[in-house]
Amino acid sequence: MTSAISSENFFLNAYNKITLSDDRKNLLLKISEGIIEEYKKEGVVNLNFICTHNSRRSQLGQVWGFFAANYFDLNINSFSGGTEVTAFFKNTVKTLQKVGFTFHLGNFSHQNPKYIISFDGTTKSILGFSKRYDDVENKNPFIAITTCNNADTNCPFIPEAIYRFHLPFVDPKASDNTELQDETYLKTNQQIAAEMYFIFSEVKKALV
Repeated sequence: MTSAISSENFFLNAYNKITLSDDRKNLLLKISEGIIEEYKKEGVVNLNFICTHNSRRSQLGQVWGFFAANYFDLNINSFSGGTEVTAFFKNTVKTLQKVGFTFHLGNFSHQNPKYIISFDGTTKSILGFSKRYDDVENKNPFIAITTCNNADTNCPFIPEAIYRFHLPFVDPKASDNTELQDETYLKTNQQIAAEMYFIFSEVKKALV
């Protein structure tokens, strides 16, 4: 599946269009400050985007974290996980494909396929599939960013993380199999892309 939209254009446009409340901006700044502190100490940062099922919001966080690290030329690795293993949900794959990401099957499973994910302009890729947050694919030590919204009572607490930040996003799952499905996933995609731009641009500015 190909897209007429480049990931870079979507990334920039999402950031230029977003309006952040003061509370949200302060939260994003706290996350960037944690990343900056770890980066200055270690020269590398591992981010682990975590949500219960690792199927939608945490996967979007990982993909846009991967893109942002390449865009801003930062030594930051992005991973994702959950407390349960499900699958990289098909609508999440679809909304990312629509904005220029390529998905190649690395290991096919009807229950939980593994995708090699990349975009134009890079030779790098990441592996996308649903897994526990402590899966061997996810590097340690890491900064945990939980993405469940406030209504998700099962959003995990990750005691072993260097830092833990809660960055909630509304789950697009409610729109599945409705006429609003594509629009809802696109909005979540845009918001996460824009907020990753904000966080990573703050990190870049502090390290220049």
